[in-house]
Amino acid sequence: MKKHIKTYTRLLALIALIVGATSCNRNSFLNEVLETERDFSYYNTEEGIQQLAVGAYYKIFASPFASEYQFGTTNYGTDEFHVGGDDTNSQWNNYDSRFNSIITTIRTTAQEPWDNAYIGIGLANQLIESATNIESTKDAIKKTALGEGYFLRAFSYLKLVRQYGGVPLKLVPSTTVELEFTRATAKEVLTQVIDDFTQAYNLLANSGQGPNRISKDAAAHFLAKAYLTRASEINDSWNSDTKTADLQKVVSLSDEVIANHPLANNYQALWDYTKPDGANESLPELILSASFSRESVLETNNNSHIFFTARYDDLPMMKRDLTGMRPYSRLAPTYFTYDVFNHVNDSRFWKVFRTKHRVNAGGVSGGITYTAGVDLGILYIINSANDTRFAKTINNNDPNILYSKTNKTIPQVYVAHATDGLGLEANPRFPSLSKHFESDRTAINDNRGMRDEILARSAETYLMAAEAKIRLAKAGAGSYADALPYINAVRNRATYKDGEDRSYYTDGAASYPTSTFVQPLKDNSFMTENSYYESNNIPVTTAATDLTIASTSALPVEDEAVIAKLGYSSEYDKMLCLILDERTRELCGEWLRWEDLSRTKTLVPRVRVYNKEAKANIQDYHNLRPIPQTFLDGIYKDGHPLTADEKTAMQNPGY
Repeated sequence: MKKHIKTYTRLLALIALIVGATSCNRNSFLNEVLETERDFSYYNTEEGIQQLAVGAYYKIFASPFASEYQFGTTNYGTDEFHVGGDDTNSQWNNYDSRFNSIITTIRTTAQEPWDNAYIGIGLANQLIESATNIESTKDAIKKTALGEGYFLRAFSYLKLVRQYGGVPLKLVPSTTVELEFTRATAKEVLTQVIDDFTQAYNLLANSGQGPNRISKDAAAHFLAKAYLTRASEINDSWNSDTKTADLQKVVSLSDEVIANHPLANNYQALWDYTKPDGANESLPELILSASFSRESVLETNNNSHIFFTARYDDLPMMKRDLTGMRPYSRLAPTYFTYDVFNHVNDSRFWKVFRTKHRVNAGGVSGGITYTAGVDLGILYIINSANDTRFAKTINNNDPNILYSKTNKTIPQVYVAHATDGLGLEANPRFPSLSKHFESDRTAINDNRGMRDEILARSAETYLMAAEAKIRLAKAGAGSYADALPYINAVRNRATYKDGEDRSYYTDGAASYPTSTFVQPLKDNSFMTENSYYESNNIPVTTAATDLTIASTSALPVEDEAVIAKLGYSSEYDKMLCLILDERTRELCGEWLRWEDLSRTKTLVPRVRVYNKEAKANIQDYHNLRPIPQTFLDGIYKDGHPLTADEKTAMQNPGY
């Protein structure tokens, strides 16, 4: 798909150049005829249909990553992340009085996610109609383009129903202004979603074109997700007749996808981004990705690298640099995220959270001269709650904390668990999630990212199958132990292996040599080290202990701690808790968390325990988002604008 986007955009650029050159001829200006304008008849052609698919791909998959609503609707307001050093868009996290059908921030609004989804649905509807009606014998049109249309519509409606519940169903293109809409029920929307994904599944093939094209396996993965959504707690008032059959389909579809998408051998390989279209963007584990490109003419823009980044450039001896990212500091990890990992044997935390920064500005602090590019400047200690080594959360030039390679004090040390009881949530410093980092940008302050974003990978498919097995066990169809092989497959990939260097770290900052911006090595704050040994306070060792869960009666201590905090006692609640914990360990920051907690109706209890800004405000009605006021104010009923009572009736309760 990325190749097709490039081709289409070059064509548009060439057309613009020709039109521009023609318009500069004053003698022919009055006689100029615009021959490049296209109308809807273009979508009656095979070329038009294929280019329409390109536009729909971009609008539905890629464009949200240029906006802050992407993290606002998926990562904020959960147990995993809370407000970082910058509270822009904090309404989405805090659930306070500012969070309603009108949300006013300098960055995003209530209507952005809603409007973007319906624009994408309009494109998908046109694609379905055009591919259906055209007389063509080409599979690229009658199967691929049509299947893509059904997938894209289902993808958009699945997002809407998971955010808002029932929404208006619009299944044909609009040819005139339409003002009258009614909300379908969540049941009706999910029925349509499942039907559309099924159509896509039947039409599409696994063509081997990589995760940038919608495939049969992508349709199977998201069809399984739709069935799992329908079978989840948020729909329990009406899903009893379909639940068992839905869960069985989740398992069979997941098994099919898993067979074709083996897990990467090393979790780090998923995030080892070195250049656009590099090896990590085509791993077999990936099922579907949103495409971005280096070509400036495309104007694709992935801003994901800036939101999870803590401030570092306002500290002595540090300055902003390409590899440190531009630190918007929107999302900080919660203590749930710090503590839910086995920090000794589970590699996943250490491979996706940046815990060390090099000094990159030099200077003197506490009488010690620091050399840029050599000395360690920032260290995050992510230790256990029973670690009593540190009296202070913030240790500035503590002579007892030395960098082993230079034997100098470390200017800035931040400790997750110190005896002063303050903790990392008391200040804007935190280890940055680096899954979305990239240093191939064109300038230090350039927000335009080019890294593809993962929309689906098979590790999640494993965990969906495991969750379905747990739900089936509750229904009396199997045992809870049936989920363990799926969970253990993911956990065992995450286990440190014999001989693995546990202090090694890399992230998308390694792509800086491919940037057109030339940055001296000493200016880079990026280090290929983590704080594994400093945090765990253990000797250097390569002994491996796997993370296998042998029995449902002996869950990991990290999960038992969460279970105790949430007060769970039934085997089902404990096992569902295990799945949600495992989803954090595997999928943290991958645009999934809010919807997972909402559909399982665990959002409120988890946020009340783990999210410090949101815990006092969140209520049960926050399991759904407010219908945007702009929509309610703009639509009609029986030829007149909605009355105040009619708007209230269409709005989700509580808003």
